[in-house]
Amino acid sequence: MKTLFDPELWKKAWINDPEASVNRMRRAGMEPTRSFDTDVKARSFHEKAFNEEGRKRSARIMGWLKAQGVAFDQAAVLDIGAASGGFSIPFAEEGACVTAVEPSAPLAALLQAGITPALKGNVDIVQEPFEDVSIEDKGWHGKFDLVFASMCPAIFGWDMVEKALSCASRYCYISTTAGPKEHNLIEELRPVLGVPAQEPTSDMAYITQLLNLYGYAYQALVTRETQPTVMPLDMAVKHTLGSFSSFGLPTDSGSLREAEAYLRKTYAERAVPVVQGGLFGKVLVRLKDQHME
Repeated sequence: MKTLFDPELWKKAWINDPEASVNRMRRAGMEPTRSFDTDVKARSFHEKAFNEEGRKRSARIMGWLKAQGVAFDQAAVLDIGAASGGFSIPFAEEGACVTAVEPSAPLAALLQAGITPALKGNVDIVQEPFEDVSIEDKGWHGKFDLVFASMCPAIFGWDMVEKALSCASRYCYISTTAGPKEHNLIEELRPVLGVPAQEPTSDMAYITQLLNLYGYAYQALVTRETQPTVMPLDMAVKHTLGSFSSFGLPTDSGSLREAEAYLRKTYAERAVPVVQGGLFGKVLVRLKDQHME
């Protein structure tokens, strides 16, 4: 039982968990810091961040933060993995002074283009991976009222969590996966290919366990979020087979042919319902030197 209270074991378990989000990305052949290094991928991500649903998501998260006592007006905010500004821009619109860390050149360019004249001077872009940023050289220790990292692959492992925490004077927000990714067609194909269900895992579980062990105060929330859509059969087949590696399904030609044959036989020429999503967690850490509200 003592092992449950040994932070070193939890740190190693997280880094070595093959189903942890970053390890799963790497197994699928994706380098987390270069996921959006093409204009096409960056533009697609940008459009999703700023469409109606993307804006609603940003508003929901900001509303949750406000409900916990976070104020944005005149606050210093560090946005780690800012992408094209899905949160940096709304933070600045609320009166925050934002330092946006985004290593991807295409995403940083989109963020720069989104800074309106009214927001000039409110958003400073740092185009470096957070992993490589020297907190000492930049003078970031305890500099920010809020450190914010939404679904950011840079926050992987306790060392990176501690680095983010060290930049905050009041609050640190981290969101990440809280369970396996979901895809209805992938799950339908698992028994067809003889692939077992995903092992349950959760980056959020590691974060909250280590926060507990180190005595941090925090609020946490886990939600199940899904995105249903309907695709033409050809598109659904291409999309599903292209997702095999990220879900741990075999990508040899035989498995792909078997999966495609099953989908075409099962759905014929009908439109195919595709539901993607999963469990997602967010945690707001209240730093010990926080002023009383």
